Amino acid sequence: MAALIRTKVELFYDVVSPYSWFGFEALCRYRPHWKMDLVLRPIFLGGVMKETGNRPPMMVPSKGLYMQKDLLRNAAYFGIPLKLIEDPFNVMIEKGTLRAQRFLTAIAHEHPEHVEGVSRELWTRIWSRGEDIVENESLRLAAKEANMKDFDIQKCFKLMDDSTVKLALKKSTEDAIEHGAFGAPTIVVHSKDNPEMFFGSDRFPLIAQMMNEEWKGPFPE
Repeated sequence: MAALIRTKVELFYDVVSPYSWFGFEALCRYRPHWKMDLVLRPIFLGGVMKETGNRPPMMVPSKGLYMQKDLLRNAAYFGIPLKLIEDPFNVMIEKGTLRAQRFLTAIAHEHPEHVEGVSRELWTRIWSRGEDIVENESLRLAAKEANMKDFDIQKCFKLMDDSTVKLALKKSTEDAIEHGAFGAPTIVVHSKDNPEMFFGSDRFPLIAQMMNEEWKGPFPE
């Protein structure tokens, strides 16, 4: 019997992006249902925005107001416990997520089996509980919640400032831009050797159609 052809799907994301959380959970839920090899690619969204000349939604007043309502609608639709951030400018712009994304990149380098869990915990901290994701202790707690061992966490901390991890995060960010990314989430479907880029967490019906799969909504079960 011929082996089923599986489609490589790359998710380029930054935990600063709540829409990336929606896309992340949807793809993780569909992983057992679609003939899909999901590859999680942490990027630095700030780098993408700068390189492409894009602006955060909050920098456009009408878009920022719309986003507040839209996030709550999407959170209810995807079944994700998201809450609005009290001071989004401080959290998303001033603090940013460069250290968190380097931490995820270090984990992807050393313990890729934990990337999904730690990513989810970081989103939960910033977008569900309004907690820090910049300080080492915050990152450590997120990793512990994802069942990483202390020894492995410390190893990833040491790698965060290593050129290997910095270059790997830069490479993922550049890869996303080369595919046409201007924000996050950016989803790339490698169908028939012809990568197709989709932006946002509302393109799953189109992605399913391209993959000859069925989109059953946010809960495939």
